Amino acid sequence: MKKLWALLSGALVIFLSCPISVFAAEKSSDVTGVPLWLCIPFAGLLLCIAVMPLVKGEWWESHQLLVVGFWILLLLIPFAIVYGGSMTAEVVLECFFNDYLTFIVLLFGLFCVSGNITMEGDFAGSPRVNVGLLALGTLLSSCIGTTGASMLMVRPIIKMNSWRKRKSHIMVFFIFLVSNMGGCLTPIGDPPLLMGFMRGVPFFWSIHLFPMLIFNMVILLFVFYHLDKRAYRRDIAVGAKPDIRKPGTEFHIDGLHNLIFLLMIVGAVILSGVLPGMKMFQDGAGNVSGIHIFGEVMLSFPAIIEIVIILFATFLSFKTTNPDIRRRNHFTWGAIKEVAVLFIGIFITMQPALMLLKTMGPHLGITEPYQMFWATGALSSFLDNTPTYLVFLTTAGTLGFQTGISTTLGTVSTQALVAISCGAVFMGANSYIGNAPNFMVKAISDENGVNMPSFFGYILWSLVFLIPVFVLDMLVFFL
Repeated sequence: MKKLWALLSGALVIFLSCPISVFAAEKSSDVTGVPLWLCIPFAGLLLCIAVMPLVKGEWWESHQLLVVGFWILLLLIPFAIVYGGSMTAEVVLECFFNDYLTFIVLLFGLFCVSGNITMEGDFAGSPRVNVGLLALGTLLSSCIGTTGASMLMVRPIIKMNSWRKRKSHIMVFFIFLVSNMGGCLTPIGDPPLLMGFMRGVPFFWSIHLFPMLIFNMVILLFVFYHLDKRAYRRDIAVGAKPDIRKPGTEFHIDGLHNLIFLLMIVGAVILSGVLPGMKMFQDGAGNVSGIHIFGEVMLSFPAIIEIVIILFATFLSFKTTNPDIRRRNHFTWGAIKEVAVLFIGIFITMQPALMLLKTMGPHLGITEPYQMFWATGALSSFLDNTPTYLVFLTTAGTLGFQTGISTTLGTVSTQALVAISCGAVFMGANSYIGNAPNFMVKAISDENGVNMPSFFGYILWSLVFLIPVFVLDMLVFFL
């Protein structure tokens, strides 16, 4: 431990010995000169998430909060030295109240409400059943969001495949399709598209992405079916078999009334995108009204309404549902706790990276649809895909397109907007942290005995199965 602290202390000395005088003049409010080394805590936290479960699994489970707090402090101390305490406080509070708070409340609500719904019956996890469930979940994602569909479908799929030995690939493809790609058809599906809707992109415009979704679904489900069939036959060969007396004759859903509360949460998300454009929620200057927190940080009234509705729906769900349903679902708080702890660290430590992206985005020379697809997707794989989407949407709006979609950021060609949207939504599947439900699905799967790939192991899966599909997307749709 002493060696570890010595190493980290040395790293901090190196940080502070960098020529910060270059940036000192910008301390007040201008962060255009964000030094690259301020991104190191973000990289360090990602490295811990990737490596620590492999080398110190039990220690990592018990000390995640300590590790996250350490990397946050390792960012905030030098950030405060460079930009001042006031600017640092404003950046952190803006991140917490306007990004993380609504994010974690939404995840909490969907996690709890979906945990009060259970599907049971005589369906065994065969390749055909699994393909059907993945297809259903993928299409459902655009109706109730990738997080909603993931939380609703993950436990039934795990239960139907509980008898199998080889099943981690099922949850990997679940993340590919249900937790990411399926959310591309409506602003409800994924937060980046909701941000586009708030900036003038028509609500049903995302239907333009339907050909890409079907194209990717057909390829990935075809590949998945053959992978799963091979694993299924190997499971049967070693004597594994489902505990079913009359296959396919019984199926029931308990806690179905919770769909009402799920719809309440979806409605709250839609309101969060609609209310800011209404006059009654704007001040005299046209800015969204809210509660003043610090400096220029405000918690908007639409965000407060969203949070209240979600928490109220969660409360009603627990009050009206038999606890036995949660027991049968193996419901615990472990997954949501882990996501809450890790993502507060990710949200805060990635702020310098987002600042750099916002500064450099318009000057990267990215003008062609295929460039926007890969640039948006590559950054969305590890950064929050919502601000990444907005950076490239803003960039596209400055390119002087004469025809296309008219937004508050300028006119954007249809092809460019399709590329940016697909990149942000599809490539969030490239890593566990690319989209919020990815890590949630991993955590729930781990809790239920599914041997999920490690952080780097999952990335290997995405390199083998997703990147070739994205190359085909580029060749077919963006060249």
